[in-house]
Amino acid sequence: MSFMYDEAIDGPLPAVDRTELAAALRTAAPGLELLTEREDLRPFECDGLAAYRTVPLIVALPSTVDEVRAVLTVAAARGVPVVARGAGTGLSGGAMPLEKGILLVMAKFNRILDIDAEAGIARVQPGVRNLAISQAAAPHGLYYAPDPSSQIACSIGGNVAENAGGVHCLKYGLTVHNILKVDMLTIEGELITLGSDALDSPGFDLLALFTGSEGMLGVIVEVTVKLLPKPRSVKVLMASFDDVALAGGAVAKIIGAGVIPGGLEMMDNLAIRAAEDFIHADYPVDAEAILLCELDGAHDDVEEDAERVGALLRESGACELRVARDESERQRFWAGRKNAFPAVGRISPDYYCMDGTIPRRELPRVLQGIAALSEEYGLKVANVFHAGDGNMHPLILFDANQPGEMDRAEALGGRILELCVEVGGSITGEHGVGREKINQMCVQFKHDEIEYFHAVKAAFDPSGLLNPGKNIPTLHRCAEFGAMHVHGGHLPFPELERF
Repeated sequence: MSFMYDEAIDGPLPAVDRTELAAALRTAAPGLELLTEREDLRPFECDGLAAYRTVPLIVALPSTVDEVRAVLTVAAARGVPVVARGAGTGLSGGAMPLEKGILLVMAKFNRILDIDAEAGIARVQPGVRNLAISQAAAPHGLYYAPDPSSQIACSIGGNVAENAGGVHCLKYGLTVHNILKVDMLTIEGELITLGSDALDSPGFDLLALFTGSEGMLGVIVEVTVKLLPKPRSVKVLMASFDDVALAGGAVAKIIGAGVIPGGLEMMDNLAIRAAEDFIHADYPVDAEAILLCELDGAHDDVEEDAERVGALLRESGACELRVARDESERQRFWAGRKNAFPAVGRISPDYYCMDGTIPRRELPRVLQGIAALSEEYGLKVANVFHAGDGNMHPLILFDANQPGEMDRAEALGGRILELCVEVGGSITGEHGVGREKINQMCVQFKHDEIEYFHAVKAAFDPSGLLNPGKNIPTLHRCAEFGAMHVHGGHLPFPELERF
C-alpha cells in the first residue's frame, strides 16, 4: 500500500474563487492581512530559485498564532493547498506558491521572545533573521552557530524547513544540531511541540524528522535554538593551489589528521576572480583554487592546530600560505567567500546554484567530473563549497536569453547531482529538494524508500495540502523519469495539475 499526496485527494480540487476565499479568511480572522490584487501578489511568485515562477491565489500575512490557525483550518475545510514562506531566500523552489493555493508568509513573526544566557538558549519566532539571533546574543558573549551565506536575510523558520548549514557547519553542525524545540501547527490547526528544553525527550525524535521537511508536515510558529559561547581565539589560514585536485586532496588530509576546523571552504579560479572583483578580499587571482581554514577554541590549541594545518597544506602542494593578521583581515577573507554567489552574478546574466554533497575523499574525482561536464555542455561552472563536509555549490553560468542555454544549464545541474549520488553522496546538503531536484530524488532513493516518505507525509498531513508537489516525487513520476523533464520554468508534474 502506498501513501501518495497526489492520491490523498480524490480527483481535481474544486474551483476556488479568490473573493469568496478571502471573505472566509477574513471572517475566521478579522485582523488578518491579505493580498489579493495581482500586482501585490507578483513579488511572491518565486523564492531564490527565480527560474520557476507562479503567482499565488492569495497571500496571507498573519501576525499571531491564532491567525495562522485560522488560515489552516479554512484551507483544510475547503481543500485549498497552503505553502508556508519565510524570507524567500531558498534556492530549490521550496517556497514557490501554487496558482490555486494560499501562500502563508510568516514575515511578521519576527520577534526574539527570550534569551536565557545561563541555559544557552533563545526562543524566537520563525521570521527572525538568522544573523539577528547572534546580534541579540552578543552582549551575553554568545552566538548562534549555523551561518548560511544568506544569514543577513534568511529566517530561522526557513533554516529549520531546509535544515540549513553554513560555512561553520563542519564543526558546529547543521540547523538540526543547533535547535532544541519547535512549536508547529498541523494542517488542522493543532499546536504540537516537537523536542524539549532538555537535551533529549522521550519517544521518537520527531524534531529531527521535522527539520528539513520543507513545510510539508506543519507550519512553524516558534523555535528554541542553542546558543554557544564565542570562541576565545580564532585564526584563519588561506592556502593557494595551482591545481584544484590538489586543494581537494588537502581537505581530506586535514580531517584525516584529526583536526576539525570551524570552517573549511574552497573556491576555484572563476569564483576567486569574481569575489575579488566584487569584495576586494585580497584573494590570489592567479590561483586555480584557494582553501579558507578557520580554527577556533582556546588560544594554545588554536596555535598548535594552525601549525599542523599549515604543514599539511604545504605537504599537499599549497603554493602560497597566508594567515589573517587581524580581525579585519579575517572578516575580509570570509566576506569574499560569503559573497561568492552575488559576485558570480556580476559576471554572468544568469547562474544556476547547485547543492550536492559527496564523501570528502571523492573531491578530486568529482571536481574533475564537473570540469568534463562543463566542457560537454559548453557552460562555465564556478565551484564554491563547504569542502570540509563535502557540500558542493557549483554555480552554472548561462544566459537565459540565449535559446537553449537554460535547458542546458538544468540538464548539466542534473548530471552533477547524479554524479554526487554515483560516488556515494547526496543530491542536497542544505538547500533542500523543493521543485528543483525532484527528478534526482528518483535517482537517490528506491521505490520502497519513496513509499515510506509518502507514509510519513500522510501521517502529518493526510489530505496532502501542505506544500504539495515538493520534496518527494510520486512513484509515477519516478517511473517516467527520463521522459519528463523540467524546462524553462514549466513543470510538467501530473501531481500538480489540480493546483
